[in-house]
Amino acid sequence: MSTLRIAVGSARRPKVDAVREAVDLFGQFWGQETNCKVVGYEVESGVSHTPRSREELMQGARLRAEALREMLRNEGLSVEFFVGLEGGLDVVTAGRSRTVFLQSWAYVSDGQRGHFGCSGSIELPAALADEVLLHGVELAQVIDEFAGAVGIRDRQGAWGVLSRNLISRQDSFRVAVVAAFAPFFNSPMYRRVSTAAG
Repeated sequence: MSTLRIAVGSARRPKVDAVREAVDLFGQFWGQETNCKVVGYEVESGVSHTPRSREELMQGARLRAEALREMLRNEGLSVEFFVGLEGGLDVVTAGRSRTVFLQSWAYVSDGQRGHFGCSGSIELPAALADEVLLHGVELAQVIDEFAGAVGIRDRQGAWGVLSRNLISRQDSFRVAVVAAFAPFFNSPMYRRVSTAAG
């Protein structure tokens, strides 16, 4: 039996568990004889504590994966996939109207090529958005105060609070991870589409 090693650029439980759940879903496509091993490592994102745009979210996810690759290479550890995860805000303005969405992004690299994936979006209440965007407070702190609890990001996250636990932080990252891994576990389709387009 072969082992497929997947490194995650975070030690936070919802993120690592999201990758494990995603791998459980698509791991079968690598064959019954493949054992997937997921391990989390703490790395910096290189972006602000609460990213405030889709571009910054994507950059944070990619930089986590790249920092992880560099760190493990320096330690002499061999890994097949590097996963960077980043959660934060996507601000959409139309005229004088502003809507702020919470999103989760993933970037997966095999060391040669990489792909992005994104969760859905959930709208942030204006008061929460203002605390982050206008006052610079980290979303994790704001959601704790809003919900009257401590450490929400390590449990259901803002996603859980806002959706009444119908969608957790872990759920949102799982969707993003499956989407980012799709070009790897469904490579025949991506090659076919690329060939047809070229």
